[in-house]
Amino acid sequence: MSPSRGPDSLPRHLHATLSAHKGPVNVARYAKGAGKYILTGGQDRTVKLWNASSGSEVKTFAAHGYEVLSVTVSHDNAQFASCGGDRSVFVWDVATAVTTRRLAGHMGKIHVVEFNEDATVLASGSFDSTVRLWDLKAQSRQAIQVLEEARDAVQTLHVGSTYITTGSLDGHVRTYDLRKGELRSDFMGYPVTSVVPTQDSQTVLVTTLDSHIRLMDITTGKLLNDFTAHTNNEYRCRGCFGHGEASVICGDEKGMVWAWDLVDKATPLQPNPPPKVHQKVITWTEHHPIEKGEMVTASADGTAKVWVQAETR
Repeated sequence: MSPSRGPDSLPRHLHATLSAHKGPVNVARYAKGAGKYILTGGQDRTVKLWNASSGSEVKTFAAHGYEVLSVTVSHDNAQFASCGGDRSVFVWDVATAVTTRRLAGHMGKIHVVEFNEDATVLASGSFDSTVRLWDLKAQSRQAIQVLEEARDAVQTLHVGSTYITTGSLDGHVRTYDLRKGELRSDFMGYPVTSVVPTQDSQTVLVTTLDSHIRLMDITTGKLLNDFTAHTNNEYRCRGCFGHGEASVICGDEKGMVWAWDLVDKATPLQPNPPPKVHQKVITWTEHHPIEKGEMVTASADGTAKVWVQAETR
């Protein structure tokens, strides 16, 4: 298999290293639209804004008293939300770098926070096994709904236009149909640490702590493909789709970034095995929203790195 095979295959070249965090970087999110900026959240209790092209730090957001585990960016890039060990969700104004809201109610650390499409609702998933929904248009700071079906920590979630999908350490992917008021639960057999739906909301990429990434049909729960070869047994290693959702990409606990063709038999794209690009576990992988071949990885080694394919620059 040649290195150029596949619509968005490796190898990529290091474009910029973002390395101002002290300790592990737990999350790295592109800004919406052109994706000119990246937000990272770390063990050092800060969120940092970076210029993705130059790798320079633009701004530091400091208010958390504990580690930052998740960040979500609004559709207009005017605000973002973050969460972690504080048991509260922080909503930030990007321009002023101040928090505009702090949403409390969880009884444990918050692993994940996500906006809905127009950033009027926030969803947060916690160690306390609940998902809480927050109405950002309301004056009230109370959650408008609490989803309590999980039996262990909620590690990941996605808010769609008509549904919410969650993943828990109890091994279940749960999809709440908001229009029908129905819940679908699929047992994966191992703790679920990442769920990433396709844009058409027909399929979802599920990362589990058995070194598997599974492509599932959201409505039926049918297994469509199964990606293996990487090492992921202990930590959240968030995978993602490549450009045009034609490939799957994920970093692993050995500091390697793997890629697979979405519909091909799940043999990793070349180079196989890939080179080690981080010194510790890769906690997060996210593809650029528009640019083919650009992505960011975050690692427990204290860095986030921006990667590009040679032909994209």
